[in-house]
Formats: sequence, C-alpha cells, structure tokens
Amino acid sequence: MNSDAMSEILTVESVMQNSGVQFGTSGARGEVVAMTDFVCYAYTCGFLAYLAEIGEFSAGMQVALAGDLRPSTPRILAACAQGVRDSGGEPVFCGFIPTPALALFAFGRAIPSLMVTGSHIPDDRNGIKFYRPHGEVLKSDEAGMKRQELAADDALFDGAGMLAKPLPLPAVTDATEAYVARYTGFFGTGALAGKRVGVYQHSAVGRDVLLRILTELGAETVALGRSAQFIPVDTEAIRPEDVVLARGWSAEHGLDAIASTDGDSDRPLLADETGEWLRGDVLGVLCARALGAAAVVTPVSSNTVLERSGAFATTRRTRIGSPFVIDVMNALLAEGQAGVCGYEANGGFLLASPAERGGKILPALPTRDAVLPIVAALVAAGAGSLSAAQADLPPRVTHSDRIQNFATARSEALFAALLEGDEAARLERLNRHFAAIAGAITAIDLTDGIRMSCTGGAILHLRRSGNAPELRCYSEADDAATAAAINAACLQAVLADFG
Repeated sequence: MNSDAMSEILTVESVMQNSGVQFGTSGARGEVVAMTDFVCYAYTCGFLAYLAEIGEFSAGMQVALAGDLRPSTPRILAACAQGVRDSGGEPVFCGFIPTPALALFAFGRAIPSLMVTGSHIPDDRNGIKFYRPHGEVLKSDEAGMKRQELAADDALFDGAGMLAKPLPLPAVTDATEAYVARYTGFFGTGALAGKRVGVYQHSAVGRDVLLRILTELGAETVALGRSAQFIPVDTEAIRPEDVVLARGWSAEHGLDAIASTDGDSDRPLLADETGEWLRGDVLGVLCARALGAAAVVTPVSSNTVLERSGAFATTRRTRIGSPFVIDVMNALLAEGQAGVCGYEANGGFLLASPAERGGKILPALPTRDAVLPIVAALVAAGAGSLSAAQADLPPRVTHSDRIQNFATARSEALFAALLEGDEAARLERLNRHFAAIAGAITAIDLTDGIRMSCTGGAILHLRRSGNAPELRCYSEADDAATAAAINAACLQAVLADFG
C-alpha cells in the first residue's frame, strides 16, 4: 500500500476490498503476502473503534493478544499491538497459546482480545480472530466493524505497507495456568489414572499444554510427532499420513487413545485404542452426553447421530461457523434453557452453561475448545475403550473431504448453476448430476451449502469454504466405507460435470 493511500481516511471495508483479506466466520483470513502490517493494523483499529462505539472499549483499557506457531504470526502480532496502542489501549501479550486459553483469560478480565492464527489452513495464509470482552465477535458485529473509518500516520509504514520501526511485543503475561486449572480442578488429578495416552504434537500451539493437562489428570502420556515446521492439520479432513501415523503409534506404544488439536488448538482430534480417529461431531455427542447436557446446538453439517441418540431434550441446527452456534445458544439461554452447549463438525466444543460433576462446577466458555471434549470422552469411557463408547451410539458415519484450490468464483458459479429455478427444477438438476451416487435425491436443505437427502438414507452436502479456496463435501451413511465412497463419487461428479 502506498503512502498516499495510507494518508487518506479509509474504512475497514475498503481495506478488505483492496487487500483481499476478507472477514469470515472465523475472523479475518488471507494470504500472508496480502496481510501486510497495515492491513493487520487497520483491522485491529477498526475492531477497537467498533467496540468503543458500543461501549466495550475505552482509552487505557487492556487488550489481550496471543498467536499460533506460524512463521508469520510474530510479525502480525507486532502490527496488531501497534494498532492497540494507537487506539489508546494497552497490549497484553499472552504468548503463543491455545485460542481458548486466550479467551478464558480475556473473558475473566472483561477485556477485548485477538488471536493471530490461520487455524488449520496452510502457513502461506494466516488470520486474526477477534473477541469482545465477553464473547466472540458475531456475524451481527461485522457491519459495525466494516464501516469504521481509519487513518494511519504515513511515518509508521513503508511503501509496502510494513511497519517502518516495529516495536517489540510486551513481556509475556501468563494465561495458561488458569486454563490448565480449569480442567484439573473440575475432573480431578486422578481422573485419567490407568490411561496411556499419546499426544500428537505436530505444530499445534497447545501441544505442551495438552500434554501437561492429560499428565496432571493422571494419564501416562507419550509425546509423538513434534514438528519444527508448520503442519496444516485439519480435524475435518484428516490427512492420509496422519491416519497411518495414528495406527502405527497405537500399535507401537500400546495406547488407549491419541489426542491432538489443530494449529491454534481449539479443535480436537482423538483416536481410539486402535488408532482410528473419531469424527469431531461424534466426539461432540460423547462430550455433551458426558456433561449431561439438555440442549445441544450444532451446524447442519454435523452427523445426525445427535438426534438419533435420543440423549438430548432439545437439539438445534445452524449454519456452519461458531458465531451461528453461539447465536442459537444465546437464544436458548434467553428462553431460560439450562444445560446448553454446542459443537461443530470439526469437534470444537462450546460450553454455554456451567457444567456440574461430583459437586464441582465447570464455568461456561462459549468459544471453541479442544481440551474439554478430549478429556470428557476419556473420563466417560472409564475402564472401557473409546471404540466401545462410540459403538454405543447409533451406527451413523460422516466422511468429509475437499477439492483444494477451488476458487471462490468457481464455487459461486457451481452453486448458481445447481440452484437455478424453483425447487422442482433444482431437484431435477441435482438428481441428474448426483442420483447415481446414493439414490434419488428427495429433499434439499440450503441452510448452508446444498445438503441432499437420498432415498436410501444417505446424505450428500456440498459447501464452499468460508476461509480458503476449497469446495468441501460432507457425506453421511450407516457405515464408514459407504460414507467415504459416496463422498469421493460426489467430488468426482463435480469435477467431471463442472470442470
């Protein structure tokens, strides 16, 4: 960005349009080369200006910051910290810690916070996730952020939009102790005694915290697969090499389970004693059941085992993304509903109501968390196995995969072509392309993407990714082989019919 442009009064929305760094359901995300210091600074200033407008930020207020382990994260954190200072705030650097640990720290102090992370996507991309003093920035906040006017001092940035003299980040303020104590205090230090658990560390920012929590809960832990290079572990689209690794580690080390997370450690991965990774939405059901939840909210992409289990009095479906889950959880709380929680297909668990166990209370944490579902499922399994706990649920399996490097414009064209006309025309067209895969399509759900129900009971669901150039497919059937086969066939049909 040139200095003339920076001296003009801009808006967050114009910065978005000029840079291509968009605001989606997980905050601002974009290619690292596009996330210049100016862009990150502008997003931070716009975020705090919006909070000031609604009475949640004022001069002198602290703002907590943390980040993941991507190479670009320290630079972006420095730009965000500068934005906090120039907005009149005091940056509090919590280090490189899990997103939910940052949220717990900030919510407890009623201060804004932001996490620099690209989550599970490759490290040529990054992002910034924003939190208001008591919860995530929601979809209803986006318009207010976008309209904020910005003005940057030309002297701050060079011609490429990078800070001319970036200041060092403040000394680290600890935010992990309270996060560890949250789980050791609630479950008890002997809760996992007798369990042998591998921790697949890779490049997850919470790799040491997760190992510590499981160890302090009494498990015998084995550190596995630590990496100095960033690995884009996606809990909804597990890499084939991670499938092989887990099976091998389980056999080699005699493990009861393997635990892991995505890059910013807000989405869990848990494998059973055979090294088979559990689906995140199945893990969500196991966690909700273990906590005795009464009302469960989850996106439309999650497995229907939630309803088929009959374990919950109230269930609700939403669009994909934690802000949508939080909106519905808040609505249930406003109605006086108790025992409210939510989860996503990626396994991230959101606790809207306090949970109780043995006279101990686990306070609400209404943002994605990876530790709670991992620990709750392991504790609930007791002396039994995770595979047995999963077998206790109705036999329903979801498989997910994606076509990478599938541009947003290409996805938009695909969806426009498939959804043209009235419902009858849409059904006819969808059957023409996809009926041979799992039977005739009898109903479609457009809550988020195109979710197709087939005569044999299978489900095919196509959706554009909100934070990467990908087309995702979720498929559901009564067994794993069928779910995987129809998923592959659906993606192949897209490529064959639409190029």
